[in-house]
Amino acid sequence: MDKIQLIATAAFGLEAVVAREVKDLGYEDVAVENGRVTFTADLAGICRCNLWLRTADRVLIKIGEFKATTFEELFQNTKALPWHQWIPEDAEFPVEGKSIRSKLFSVSDCQAIVKKAVVEKMKERYNREWFNESGGKYKIEVALLKDIATLTIDTSGAGLHKRGYRTLSNRAPLKETLAAGLILLSYWNPDRVLIDPLCGSGTIPIEAGLIGKNIAPGMNRNFVSEDWTIIPKNLWWEARKEAHDLAQFDRPLRIYGSDIDGEVLKLARYHIGEAGLEDDIHIQKLGVGELASRFQYGCIITNPPYGERIGELKEVEGLYKEMGKVFKGMETWSKYIITSHPDFQELFGKKADKKRKLYNGRIECTYYQYYGPRPPKE
Repeated sequence: MDKIQLIATAAFGLEAVVAREVKDLGYEDVAVENGRVTFTADLAGICRCNLWLRTADRVLIKIGEFKATTFEELFQNTKALPWHQWIPEDAEFPVEGKSIRSKLFSVSDCQAIVKKAVVEKMKERYNREWFNESGGKYKIEVALLKDIATLTIDTSGAGLHKRGYRTLSNRAPLKETLAAGLILLSYWNPDRVLIDPLCGSGTIPIEAGLIGKNIAPGMNRNFVSEDWTIIPKNLWWEARKEAHDLAQFDRPLRIYGSDIDGEVLKLARYHIGEAGLEDDIHIQKLGVGELASRFQYGCIITNPPYGERIGELKEVEGLYKEMGKVFKGMETWSKYIITSHPDFQELFGKKADKKRKLYNGRIECTYYQYYGPRPPKE
């Protein structure tokens, strides 16, 4: 199978970052839409994209796309697709669905029709009436948007944000994919200092560590498509070897995290150890007001509390004012702050050089970017 179409799904606002990652991996015909990036690859691309994409949610195989305004159209067009090329006789193939602004708005009915159509196709191919679905998993999704149905198979399994290092959780953690996006949207590079003064359980510092050492985010986890018969085992072996060979494990980094909550810092230290970055990320208990650095140039990237919970708003607004005063004293540093608070700039005391709308889960946020001067070349 020389050419296949893949879709990397993404949180709203991160699509351009995902597209850049896809292009950096060498794939072409990249098309960016809301919530997804479509591109052309080969079978090896399934392995490489799952291992390397830092800001995508999942990697899907695009089986087909067509207009469907009736259940009959959905059934016939689904049945006409080459499911047998991907799904073996013993496969487990559940169907999930979603529908947005489409005449076929009943998701459960659409799922049932797609399942029936795939079964009918499989009956023709394998010449049997019953499938016990005891083998590998091939999750099908039918996504309807403005009457256009897109049929895909998920190659990832658990979402790509699950890197494997965060086995314990704290309240409202930042998704790893969004944390990586915040870093990739900044001017930070591995030669610069990075501080997260509200680091919580350590997600931003850890993702910076993985980026800084060029460690593939999926290196220490498995994917559902590793069990598929259509993808030769040697492709996975080669992709993992490539990831290992390209990692710069010995590259020194200067990444710092602090938080006023000692308990959450225990989680951070545990997660940093799980990620193998304990020599590169330095964590300490510190309030924002105590923040200081001996380095003249660097980047602050942080995800402060938003004041979403009742009773927290005044406290959070006080924190933003304090951040403004403290960060003002670090005038040669670049600062990047994500929050959903609509009055952040007024509280912080400075208008951002650039703003970008992003989503933290379902919360609409703004990523405020303040640029410091370019550091002199050493």
